[in-house]
Amino acid sequence: MKVTAICIGQAGKLPGKSAKTGIRKAEVTAAVLVDRHGLVGDSVCNRKHHGGPDQAVYGLGSVDLSAWEEELGMTLPPGTFGENLIIEGVDSRSIRVGDRFETAEVLLEVTATRTPCSTLSERMGDPHFARRFNAVARPGFYCRVLRQGLLQAGDAVTCQPFAGPSVTMPELLHLRPGRLSDEDRSRYLSLPIGERLRALIAG
Repeated sequence: MKVTAICIGQAGKLPGKSAKTGIRKAEVTAAVLVDRHGLVGDSVCNRKHHGGPDQAVYGLGSVDLSAWEEELGMTLPPGTFGENLIIEGVDSRSIRVGDRFETAEVLLEVTATRTPCSTLSERMGDPHFARRFNAVARPGFYCRVLRQGLLQAGDAVTCQPFAGPSVTMPELLHLRPGRLSDEDRSRYLSLPIGERLRALIAG
């Protein structure tokens, strides 16, 4: 398992929009420093909903990207969905909260999944893409940075499965916090879940 692509983006405007976004990311070949806020040099514009220590790095698996290419019938360059990181052989449908990805220098912990928004639909040129994203359920995963360091395409990666309760990315994608039983709420809150989602679950 290895890092197949690292992507960063600069703030810019999508066609017909006035607000800036950092969703358009491009692959880089040089090593990038990863600190607790994410990839140094990567733009995060709407910090109310994006970024922060619990959503510092957004990752996809190469399996996800290949499946999306088949779904959409086109080649998708790294960074298409605003991802920072693509990991060889990973399928985000099987990634769980608390799983860890480690390279020689960097250690990441999965905290949450991608929730599609209108910006993603605009990026893909399809006003209904958020609905399609939910239906396909290959959402990728957000991570917090437990150990900072340099990251580069080609770096070897190991995955350390979480030893606690299993909550996958598709499960989080379709989560309705207001409909949780007390038992499920306790299960979610026992996880190293992102603070934004934790607040919604806690109510």
